[in-house]
Amino acid sequence: MAAVLLQFRQFLPLYLRESRRRISRQLAVGRLNPLRFVGTSPDRLIVAPTDLRIADPYIAHEVHQGRYPLAGRVLESGDVSPFLHVGPSLGFDEMLHSFRWLRHLRAAGTPESYTDARKLTEDWINIWGRRFSGVAWDADVCAQRVIAWLSHSPIILKNQDRGFYRRFIKSLALQIRYLRKVAPATRDGERRFRVRIALAMATLALPSSPASIKSAARHLDQEIEKQILSDGGHVSRNPQVAMTLLADLLPLRQTYLNLGHTPPKGLVSSIDRMFQALRFFRHIDGTLALFNGTTAQPADRLLSVLRYDESTGEPPKHTPQMNYQRLSNNNTVIIADTGPIPPGELSATHHAGCLSFEMSSGQHRFIVNAGAPAFYHAEYRRLARATAAHSTLVIDDTSSATISNSTFLGPILTNGPQKVDLERRDEPTGKQGFIARHDGYAGQFGIIHERSIILSVDGNMVTGRDRIAKSANHELSIDEDTSAAIRFHIHPKIVITYDNNGDIVLTAPDGEIWKFFSPDIETEIEEDVFFADLAGPRRSQQITLSFTIARQSEVSWSLVRTVQKTKTGNGEAKPAKAKKQTD
Repeated sequence: MAAVLLQFRQFLPLYLRESRRRISRQLAVGRLNPLRFVGTSPDRLIVAPTDLRIADPYIAHEVHQGRYPLAGRVLESGDVSPFLHVGPSLGFDEMLHSFRWLRHLRAAGTPESYTDARKLTEDWINIWGRRFSGVAWDADVCAQRVIAWLSHSPIILKNQDRGFYRRFIKSLALQIRYLRKVAPATRDGERRFRVRIALAMATLALPSSPASIKSAARHLDQEIEKQILSDGGHVSRNPQVAMTLLADLLPLRQTYLNLGHTPPKGLVSSIDRMFQALRFFRHIDGTLALFNGTTAQPADRLLSVLRYDESTGEPPKHTPQMNYQRLSNNNTVIIADTGPIPPGELSATHHAGCLSFEMSSGQHRFIVNAGAPAFYHAEYRRLARATAAHSTLVIDDTSSATISNSTFLGPILTNGPQKVDLERRDEPTGKQGFIARHDGYAGQFGIIHERSIILSVDGNMVTGRDRIAKSANHELSIDEDTSAAIRFHIHPKIVITYDNNGDIVLTAPDGEIWKFFSPDIETEIEEDVFFADLAGPRRSQQITLSFTIARQSEVSWSLVRTVQKTKTGNGEAKPAKAKKQTD
């Protein structure tokens, strides 16, 4: 009974807040009022902001043939407008209606691509322009469409008649008025942030009064202050969010400056901080660490944003507000999640991976998390959020946080780590490390998971220890068969074998070798799935240390680099033996 009351007290504020949000949105949309979004339309466009996202002219060719390769799926609509079809997935529909793909048509720069841009835009206006429902009018999708139409208006309007120009501007103005109405009732987090970006960009790209420009800037500033932490991270704790937001914030900043307007006071400083956070989460190969919703990204997509980074210096060793740790010596990088789950709807894409870590050496990632699927897939996404999909300890095949099944609240996390104690253990010699413990298993099992990781001065050895201890504030609730498993997910490009001594050998494509040891327990190699691949989930392998808590409460392990690929004077790689360390 006490557990039921506790759960009721936990969920009641969430239900009340979500109810208020839904009622506010319903009132904003006002379905019973046919004049709810009536207003004047501007007579022209002032500027077309830049789109920093990478473009592929081949996709423009596919679109011209009636094929739409979006979000990892393909729709063949032939001569019928794609907006008359139900897409193969929710992610496909979101991307189709966002019009982000206009950049591919612009990159092609052919008469056919200009014709397709105009025709598809007019199709959308005729079919969806006044429905105000469905995925096309999701606030985030609408915001992306407004940004895309503004950015790529030159190809949509190229050589078009005055009548289409007026219809385009009128529809654009209608969508902007819609966003102004629903913005306050949009779910907290990245989606609401993007709505505010779109509205700020619209006041610059279209004729607007000084009061409107200032109002949009003020609302954007409020989101910056609320969502961008002082260490540059996003409140959702998803490293990828900084990259996606920067792709829109950078053109917005430039548009403010080009037109002589004063940017929102927090815009410039937040961009600088976000760049710092991105550098923190980058492995040496240029990829982002796979934590809490981050997925695979083409290398040039991240570089298209980072080329505007004017900051210098090494990445920070930790992010105090996001609560991540970074250890780095001699081309070995370890990034670890040492933070609690964010509250409420901000946890809707968060993973149950507290104290998980990733390790890269040189140009290869060795230890990873399974990561989020690159494209929308509900079941894969749910599996990817489980603790077992992360390089950390799992108790009794149970995640350290629960994914809500409530269709009303959405897939938020509950009952997860609320308190994570951390002690950084760096030494003057250059050795780096930390010890952390979380209470994600305290409520169900009455235990605490503690993990320490140390990186040697020369970067050739990683030593770790996972310990299970009784929670001081909960009753112990385990039996003699309660199991635990420490998982180390191996990147699919790494080859895993056993040597003659029975030790596990990890070999990178360039010949770099690390060995995995555990003096306390037998190591096993098991089948695995790596979700964060651009081609879709792929088979991989993992190292697993399994034990029962009643018989063993502490496990030590280590990774030792035995062959390192170094650079010679002429830039060629050659193997260099690395001594086995004992520190």
